[in-house]
Amino acid sequence: MLTIQFIRDNAEQVQQTAIHKHIPFQVDELLTWDVKRRDLLLQTEALRAQRNKLSKDVAPLMKQGSKDAAEPLMAQVKQLNEKLGTLETELQVADRHVSELLLLAPNIVSADTPIGKDDSDNVEVRQVGEAPVFDFELRDHVTLGEMHDMIDIPRGVKTAGSRNYYLKGAGLYLHLAVQRLALDYLAARGFTPMDVPVMVRPEALNRTGFFPTGQDQTFELTGEDKWLVGTSEVSLVSYYSDEIVDVTDPIRLAGMSACYRREIGSAGRDVRGLYRVHQFAKVEQVVLCKNDPAVSEAVLQEITGHAEGILKLLELPYRVMAVCTGDMSQKTHKQYDIETWMPSREAYGETHSSSNLLDFQARRSNIRYRDEEGNLQYCHTLNNTAVASPRILIPLLENHQQADGSIYIPEALRPYMGGAERLVPPAAEFQKGL
Repeated sequence: MLTIQFIRDNAEQVQQTAIHKHIPFQVDELLTWDVKRRDLLLQTEALRAQRNKLSKDVAPLMKQGSKDAAEPLMAQVKQLNEKLGTLETELQVADRHVSELLLLAPNIVSADTPIGKDDSDNVEVRQVGEAPVFDFELRDHVTLGEMHDMIDIPRGVKTAGSRNYYLKGAGLYLHLAVQRLALDYLAARGFTPMDVPVMVRPEALNRTGFFPTGQDQTFELTGEDKWLVGTSEVSLVSYYSDEIVDVTDPIRLAGMSACYRREIGSAGRDVRGLYRVHQFAKVEQVVLCKNDPAVSEAVLQEITGHAEGILKLLELPYRVMAVCTGDMSQKTHKQYDIETWMPSREAYGETHSSSNLLDFQARRSNIRYRDEEGNLQYCHTLNNTAVASPRILIPLLENHQQADGSIYIPEALRPYMGGAERLVPPAAEFQKGL
């Protein structure tokens, strides 16, 4: 959350950011309500002081039995209370408008964030690995999944509707294997592994910046006043809400959880396969650090590097993209996406996202630390997808497919796959060995 003072001082910058991020937010509207709120506050404070003085004058008169002298003053107190009632109601309305509009104000973006309208304007930072060249007819992940009896989309749709699926046998083991690989990779680098709530109160989503702008993407549990998270980032950041923490060393958390997303606005897009589904699993990195842009920038590079390290272990070609303003969320200050080569799409597809939020989330979540002088400061928060499945299964299956229909298993995954070096259809033979 931006402070009202920051918005007053940087109104044009904030408004331009809202335009670039496609957020329906008008700085002038907020500032108009802010002026009205401050004016009403001054008026109410003046009237309260006047009323309190008159009330103080009434007390000794009544004590002395001078009722006639006290009555005019009491009448004035009554009039002031009536005026105060009206002003206080107006002040509550103004306060509500200011609070609601502040929740829509976008985080400012870094100086090196590209300006653009959508993901087509994202800028490639680096490309790692070579896309494989196949000398046989390419199979997509759906065909491979059916060959190996590891993915069943028709029954997923029959049971749960569009964008749902079953993972079976080797498909489930791969799904779990990539998560365990990511979790172990992060634990070895100082991250605390965590299993987190996926049903949260709305204030957790407000505090972490997913509400109000992302509410249409979130599943609500009707009658429970709870929502299903689309990332464990919500629960990991909320773990420290309203607390004073020690970030002498950055706090590094790794959440492994199921995630749920409505995919509103994606009708007709990526309907085949596992690219855009309602239910998935992620290992998410969340870091809390000092309120120092140099520190949080270094952490952003660190966590992006962790995601790249995992992709290298999976032996997959990828590229890192600097995300432009039009493809960023309200809360993000600077963002990288990592796109992995997906042969069936003949293109890179997004598999990871890495963001620096500065103190935007921490202000909303009230997470602070004491600096070297003992003063309270809001933390910087960052997040990154270490791995998301089943989307990662798309490049994993497609890039590692062999002419005979078998699938090569990267060496780093083999300890989690019973030592198997490849999957050979039918997958039932593989399952017997686990």
